Amino acid sequence: MNGNIFLIGLMGSGKTTVGRALARKLNKRFIDSDHEIEARTGASIPVIFEVEGEASFRQREAEVIKDLTALDDIVLATGGGAILNPASRALLAERGTVIYLRASVSSILHRTGHDKNRPLLQGPDPRRRLEDLSRQREPMYAEIADIVIDTGRPNVQFLVNNILMHLGLAPARCIEPPMNSQVMPIVIPAAPPIPVTRELAAARPVPVRLQVDLGTRSYPITIGPGLLDDVELLRQHVHGERVAVVTNTVVAPLYLERLTHSLVAAGKQVTTVVLPDGEEEKTWPNLMKIFDGLLADKCDRKTTLIALGGGVVGDMTGFAAASYMRGVPLIQIPTTLLSQVDSSVGGKTGINHPLGKNMIGAFYQPQTVIADTATLDSLPARELSAGLAEVIKHGAIIDPVFLDWIEANMGALLAKDAAALTHVIRRSCEIKADIVRQDERESGIRAILNFGHTFAHAIEAGLGYGTWLHGEAVGCGMVMAADLSCRLGLIDTAARDRLARIVSAAGLPVIAPDLGLATWLELMQVDKKNEGGAIKFILLQPTGSAIIRTVPDTVLAHTLHACVQRAC
Repeated sequence: MNGNIFLIGLMGSGKTTVGRALARKLNKRFIDSDHEIEARTGASIPVIFEVEGEASFRQREAEVIKDLTALDDIVLATGGGAILNPASRALLAERGTVIYLRASVSSILHRTGHDKNRPLLQGPDPRRRLEDLSRQREPMYAEIADIVIDTGRPNVQFLVNNILMHLGLAPARCIEPPMNSQVMPIVIPAAPPIPVTRELAAARPVPVRLQVDLGTRSYPITIGPGLLDDVELLRQHVHGERVAVVTNTVVAPLYLERLTHSLVAAGKQVTTVVLPDGEEEKTWPNLMKIFDGLLADKCDRKTTLIALGGGVVGDMTGFAAASYMRGVPLIQIPTTLLSQVDSSVGGKTGINHPLGKNMIGAFYQPQTVIADTATLDSLPARELSAGLAEVIKHGAIIDPVFLDWIEANMGALLAKDAAALTHVIRRSCEIKADIVRQDERESGIRAILNFGHTFAHAIEAGLGYGTWLHGEAVGCGMVMAADLSCRLGLIDTAARDRLARIVSAAGLPVIAPDLGLATWLELMQVDKKNEGGAIKFILLQPTGSAIIRTVPDTVLAHTLHACVQRAC
């Protein structure tokens, strides 16, 4: 049965939530068939229903079920009506273990009462409609189900363990997700805690694997030491015979030979492109150097581009992969903390323009991300601190428990304790992956990952790219955003001052450069979040949640004045 698990049941029965949690427990890839339909069509389910009608939607659904059930080792959450198609029922029964999540009409109405994305429940009497659907579909659910799970108890941990028990697997230890912001509808699964500072040295980090769930564009993240030497891992993800490794003058002497040796051992022909180092080198002429190297070696469209380096190398190589021959395979091998916890995950690629950072680029997802934590051993202290800025950001906007952990273990992180670094990389990637799953192209919720970045990008452009490291600018930018949040009454002074202390403890600047009010405003207006000339900021409300909003010019001016005079 290819190790597949298929979840069926009425809308609102919990298939997506339970399926995602179950996939994590079983280390399988999770796919939601409705999300896959939306990705293929570029339209939401309600729009497809409205424009094409239900019959056309069911045909699309049947095609997606046929394709997805042919994959191996997945957990698939199907749409409530997927079983209406006889061929789809047969494929589900044949190609995996089918689990029916059975829910009462009352519980489904409670969960979906305010959900406008359920086209079949939009009408004067949703209860009657749901009762009719239940009567119609129940026999078909029961016909193909290998396991039936009643979801009356709305506890994901309980349901997943119940499923594992029915599958004959020992239930793994579960941790209940924390409740986050009521402002943003974000649910990020909680990470298991690891020992605090005193015990960290005793913990032996082992490779861990996460999944970025984007339907057919999903990909794994592998985190652990010694991965540059893992020939089988590289062979698994580099499918063609040709590889082009893009790196820079700092990373190349450290790791290029090792990676090349592993790739050759995996039977690959390797081309290398070495770029100059630095944020100021993230330019069009250096992007052309990548293309020059690819064309000179006659690299074809089956050539895999590998980004070996930090965020600059990753962004430029990703943009080159998206553009060369209209798209070639990409693998990210990040070697800095900042790139391992943030920039290598999510598919953002691009170059800078003199008037704005990352204003030219593309969304382009890699085939995989391989984060060799041993590369952090050679990371200078300043670069390590820069990476901690993005780690702190994830705690500040999403996971206050994670922020507590960072604060308590800052000494271990700065000392490059392997277990501590592995933990923050894993948790940051979990948070980033879940946000990207919900909003791949930053049309909504993903924008909160730019907390502190509106100020940070202005700092980088105003001082000149490379004067401050990106993470240094983000650290200061978060302090400024916290001050702005406080002035608007969204957080109190204690929360503002605490974030500044954590940023400072990480070795990051907390006093902003004096660019002049007019320059600040001009530079912040060149920001991808802005619309109609209005500057938008990511703000805390409270710590652990975030909102996006414009602010009065007078309040912004007070924050700018305060933050160039002292730590906000």
